[in-house]
Amino acid sequence: MQKIDFSDYYWQDDVIRLRAISAEDWESCYIGGFDTPARQLLECETELPPTVTDAKRFVEQNTDFTSTNGRIMFTIETLGGVNVGGVNLNSIDERNGTFSIGIVLDKPHRGKGYGTRALHILLRYAFFERRLHKFNNFVLEGNEASATMLRKVGCIQEGVRRQVYYLNGRHHDTVLFGLTKDEYVALFHKE
Repeated sequence: MQKIDFSDYYWQDDVIRLRAISAEDWESCYIGGFDTPARQLLECETELPPTVTDAKRFVEQNTDFTSTNGRIMFTIETLGGVNVGGVNLNSIDERNGTFSIGIVLDKPHRGKGYGTRALHILLRYAFFERRLHKFNNFVLEGNEASATMLRKVGCIQEGVRRQVYYLNGRHHDTVLFGLTKDEYVALFHKE
């Protein structure tokens, strides 16, 4: 295959690139399934032990943007080609202009800003290409890393939904965050 010129590629910044999930990504999905605390924060439940079959099925169902569950799924990789996690645009409501984003970073790659960078790329796409207006998201109480990341991209805490998820023997709250296109523009796209 010819060498790809990424110099004008929309889906990247100066550190990371978003790309379609590929068949080779199953192993990263499988290994990530063993990070129980991260999976609990992401899925708000304790999952059954991961299997190679499930990881391969997930990748197969989402390869090349073929998802049928309304999510647009991406792999996050460094510009050097290292897979560091995944991100998706979901809960898209074209009529009302709302959406959400899900993100997971592999354990060795957390705390390096990759998630914040991926969020910015998807927020720009949702606001400026899809004409969506409002980003809504939530984090499970205690998920300070995700709450901090949402605040870094301009999200405002809008409330708390009390005792929504049962996990580790008790009910947990979710912290609601939101960001409008106008707020994002005011923060990051000044002329």
